[in-house]
Amino acid sequence: MANWRDAGGSSIPSWFFEAIETQARTGTVEVDECDVAWRAWGDPSKPGVLLMHGMRAHARWYDFIGPQLADRYHVVAMDVCGMGDSDFRYDYSFDGFAADVRGVVDAVGFDNDCSVVAHSFGGYCAVRACNTWPERFGRLILIDSGLRHPEEDEPDRPPMGGRPKVYPDRETAENRFRLAPPQPCDNDYILRYIAKHSLMPNEGGGYVWKFDEDLMAQLPALDKLPDEYRALSIPAGGIYGTDSALYSAKSVEYMKALIGAEFDTVFIDNAYHHVFLDQPLAFVTELRLMLERLGA
Repeated sequence: MANWRDAGGSSIPSWFFEAIETQARTGTVEVDECDVAWRAWGDPSKPGVLLMHGMRAHARWYDFIGPQLADRYHVVAMDVCGMGDSDFRYDYSFDGFAADVRGVVDAVGFDNDCSVVAHSFGGYCAVRACNTWPERFGRLILIDSGLRHPEEDEPDRPPMGGRPKVYPDRETAENRFRLAPPQPCDNDYILRYIAKHSLMPNEGGGYVWKFDEDLMAQLPALDKLPDEYRALSIPAGGIYGTDSALYSAKSVEYMKALIGAEFDTVFIDNAYHHVFLDQPLAFVTELRLMLERLGA
């Protein structure tokens, strides 16, 4: 893992190198006394698209996605507080995460017709932001995110939280990188790249992951209430993996019942919960089409 380019002997496609070598603009905005970090690609005069990550992830998960959209959009990926290069907080809430979203779109100069594209946990934060300031956003696209059908049980997942795991060196830490929920991913070069950018030095030596281990313990019960989805007043859609362990076709139909028949949905074949890691090119194609259909 010391060299992420050594992807288990697999060939790394040229489009990936072209994307990650595209220079990103970076910045921070202060929200409630915490710095929220962001990365941007493309012309700021073009329509704005905000990319939001899932739990324990960060903006650099989109380093190979954002540049592929920058010909048509001003693309910004953000680090929600408690993750990535954004500050950690003493207290976390979905209202706080929504304020992070509002702070970033204001700071980068997005107009009121901007789009929010949010994966997994990021979708809950995005829904809260779009319901709190519906006049500030043009559309919302959920990436394998939303509510499960009431008759479907949550899959078994390892517990999150506890004392941070400290690794003696980068190579050991990168070798321990895993997706959650567990799933296969054929694109090992993507996982290696993300692992490389997911670590920070520990004050006492060694390395830890770039997220607050206290985040899950401090969050209130995820108030993923059906009413929040019923309340959405802007155009919305969702992109899901056919093999996702979290959202089945039944759950997506439940989402349509909550949001309305106009909830635009697409399934990507041979993709799990981390759709854009599994099928990055198909994801970009479907995302472009959905943005257009929703009026971006």
